[in-house]
Amino acid sequence: MTAAKAKPAPTSPADTTASGTAEPADRLLADLTALREGLLADAAERISAFGPGSGDGGAAIAERAESLANLAHYLALRRHDLRPLQRRLMSRGLSSLGRLESRVLPTLDAVIGAAAALAGVPSPVAVPTTEAFFAGERRLAAATDRLLGEAGSSRRTRIMVTLPSEAAGDPGFVIDLARRGMDVARINCAHDGSIAWRAMAAHVRTASGLVGRRLTVLMDIAGPKIRTEAVATPDRKARLQAGDAIRFVAEGLPRPDAAAPFSAVVSLPDLVTRLAVGDRLRYDDGKLEGVVEALADGEAVVRVGRVKTGGVKLKPEKGLNLPDTTLGLSPLTAKDEDDLATVIECADMIGYSFVSRPEDLDLLEAALARHGAADRPLGLVAKIERPEAVRNLPALIARASGRRPFGVMIARGDLAAEIGFERLAEMQEEILWLCEAAAVPAIWATQVLEDLVKDGVPSRGEMTDAAMAARAECVMLNKGPEVGTAVDLLDRLLARMDGHLFKKTPTLRALSSW
Repeated sequence: MTAAKAKPAPTSPADTTASGTAEPADRLLADLTALREGLLADAAERISAFGPGSGDGGAAIAERAESLANLAHYLALRRHDLRPLQRRLMSRGLSSLGRLESRVLPTLDAVIGAAAALAGVPSPVAVPTTEAFFAGERRLAAATDRLLGEAGSSRRTRIMVTLPSEAAGDPGFVIDLARRGMDVARINCAHDGSIAWRAMAAHVRTASGLVGRRLTVLMDIAGPKIRTEAVATPDRKARLQAGDAIRFVAEGLPRPDAAAPFSAVVSLPDLVTRLAVGDRLRYDDGKLEGVVEALADGEAVVRVGRVKTGGVKLKPEKGLNLPDTTLGLSPLTAKDEDDLATVIECADMIGYSFVSRPEDLDLLEAALARHGAADRPLGLVAKIERPEAVRNLPALIARASGRRPFGVMIARGDLAAEIGFERLAEMQEEILWLCEAAAVPAIWATQVLEDLVKDGVPSRGEMTDAAMAARAECVMLNKGPEVGTAVDLLDRLLARMDGHLFKKTPTLRALSSW
């Protein structure tokens, strides 16, 4: 997760001269022009590496090329520390470049044109038309429609809901969610089976006809489960505290002893065999963090360093995250391969877990081809859960682009456990920016309105989180007894936020509170 060292922006003279007058406009123009030239040079190699890709025709290939070129320009620009230049631009009443994700060169060219006018000289670049300036926004909107279905009239951001097992036998439950505002139904293939999945998908199609708009189905294939299995604890009420030791076992039965009275078998033997002393391990969405202290044949002892107040129980079927360990796992399991037949039959898009490298996308494409679905316009949503996926996000976008409708899910639960909670807020912003630059729809997922979904009353913090989710193209709600109430609230909230915010840009509708 180490970021490349930021380049300084082109020369950054003081905002004013010694006498307090504004700096000459021609100096600002020269620095902007130098920034543009350097950006194009830096981006050229990346554009070439992205490759020509594929598409279903000349227009699709051209659109892909424009989106990836803009992504390359954005990545090149963000290697600079632009803060001094931004203040210079603001003092002249010019754009500070702070909202250019979907239009890097058009924004730079428009600012250069304005600086040239201030300097009283012809612009060295063509000033973009309004249509060209906002072309990136139109590409993102079109890509979102292709993947998620068209938005309703009241809001831009779609609402996705994870269906519970009960939805298979209750078409009225799904119809109610659709009437409240659900746009996308998510089916988690880690649970239930093909009979239930087919029933859920059929209920969504029925609901779509009843509400008079297209609802789409996302089916998440399970991927490799990295979890605890059988566990042993000193007694039923025992809780892990800081300083305790846990023995993780690759196979067989838990093996507690006096030195490590807590023990658990893991779902994947590679989880233990690939660990190294000093590697961090996080348990149950980060409720506990420890460090590998010792290794033996098929065993690892982890010393607990941080744990939530009151301690944590060691239980079966709880997730494990290893932010320092390269597991080398295939994201596509034998179960996933078997499940694909039903997914292809029922889904509009596939949710792909544990994606880390572009080759992982090739693996799924090969599996789809084996099922005869290589040419079916099935959408693909890459779930960004691990540090490798964050680092490789531009390459993942480039590899997927042009093949089929594509989106990114910011899987904030696993991502927070992998990169650390304090980095999550920063990283989810950066992922949103990259996706916008590439015209890739982003899905804001995990624990949105969690208290409301479970208990019927939202916390103040999660209301703010849900409001900020309006910058994504889709927001995902998890299942829970009050999920219908949460859809109602989110539908209204997102519609109101549409009047205040578009991506990073505040939109100034008339205020009525004062």
